[in-house]
Amino acid sequence: MLKKLFQSLRSPLRKPQQHIRSTPEVLNSSQHSLQRSQFSRYAVSIVERLQNAGYQAYLVGGCVRDLMLHIEPKDFDVATSATPEQVRAEFRNARIIGRRFKLVHIHFGREIIEVATFRANHPVDDEDEDSNQSSRNESGRILRDNVYGTLEEDAQRRDFTINALYYDPVSERVLDYANGVHDIRNRLIRLIGDPQQRYKEDPVRMLRAVRFAAKLDFGIEKHSATPIQPLAPMLRDIPSARLFEEVLKLFMSGYAASTFEMLVDLELFEPLFPASSKALEYNPTYTHTLISEALSNTDLRIKQNKPVTPAFLFAALLWPALPAKVLRLQERGMPPIPAMNEAAQELILEQCQRIAIPKRFTMPIREIWDMQERLPRRSGKRADMLLDNPRFRAGYDFLLLRESAGEETDGLGEWWTDYQECNDSERREMIRDLSSKPDATGAPPRKRRRTSGAKRKRAAGDAPNTSGE
Repeated sequence: MLKKLFQSLRSPLRKPQQHIRSTPEVLNSSQHSLQRSQFSRYAVSIVERLQNAGYQAYLVGGCVRDLMLHIEPKDFDVATSATPEQVRAEFRNARIIGRRFKLVHIHFGREIIEVATFRANHPVDDEDEDSNQSSRNESGRILRDNVYGTLEEDAQRRDFTINALYYDPVSERVLDYANGVHDIRNRLIRLIGDPQQRYKEDPVRMLRAVRFAAKLDFGIEKHSATPIQPLAPMLRDIPSARLFEEVLKLFMSGYAASTFEMLVDLELFEPLFPASSKALEYNPTYTHTLISEALSNTDLRIKQNKPVTPAFLFAALLWPALPAKVLRLQERGMPPIPAMNEAAQELILEQCQRIAIPKRFTMPIREIWDMQERLPRRSGKRADMLLDNPRFRAGYDFLLLRESAGEETDGLGEWWTDYQECNDSERREMIRDLSSKPDATGAPPRKRRRTSGAKRKRAAGDAPNTSGE
């Protein structure tokens, strides 16, 4: 379905530019649904204080867009004509952050309001660039963005029309420079300016287009969608630390399953997860099913306000690429368990070249994978020791995920489900049954006294625990 959708967006283009008006469309309070009481009182007070000090200031971007869509915003951002230094002079609780894109964070207890100075377009000629304010690399990617400008110029350099809306809580007016209200009503993600140039300035905009489309259930306007596939390889040049943050936004906002489909269709998945992308080619059904199941479970847990962790997420995204590496090492004569350990280490190191996964997550990834080797070994006291392991729950849920994707485990998931629900004497009987097996690894008996409650719940769609706890 998504493939058909995006195929329709790949037609040749004529003039793929969304221009900014020199004079904005002004919507008075009677022409929009926004009310100042919907916005953070701290953000409103910052706007009022900056205006009283003689500066222009507005609430801008996602908070305006989301409230127009009746979505509760997570953040409230302010755009102003005041420089970061001038903003800091007005607020004792302000701190200037960033070098590539200098901002001010104003702290009100746990709430932080981000204040950005109006930006202007970068100089066209390299000779006009001040390296302290503006710089690009050879491909046109912006490396530093501290060229300040007017309100109109700020609207021009914003990425999407739906993010170029400015709300003044004092006059209660909305300023719309780019037909953003029109695109919100028509549920469209549209880049401002020439899409090819804007993506080259910052290739992460391609990921942002997908993220907003998935979050808002919008379509990507065809002029904005068409350049994505040929420019997707530019993501390989983005710093790996920045991509880690972007991937968390993509997959941990409650819309991961649909995000994954769009990334694959627009060929953005390969620059992020090259090994997993290869697995999608040589083992498409299993790889797609496992990743989709994991992401759907993550989405459900987020909607239920349950904890999730990037460790389980990355473990699932990378797992389909692991068997090929293990097999290659075994063919060289390496025993199965050392081959598994070596392959896991190699895969994570390769992935960290693209996405800088912190060690606090790579260690649990390895532990979840290691648990898949340990769960079949249940004889003696091993089963109880595994049950007490702090990573058991994540490893068990990962086992069920593998089974739901079609992996054959000879009923191992059902055995562990039953074992958790049994009393001590029933557990001892289950272990004795294992000892009668020739390999003593714990192949479960075919007959069960009862169907476990946990199994019934999971069959009914209960989301596995992806918290890693």
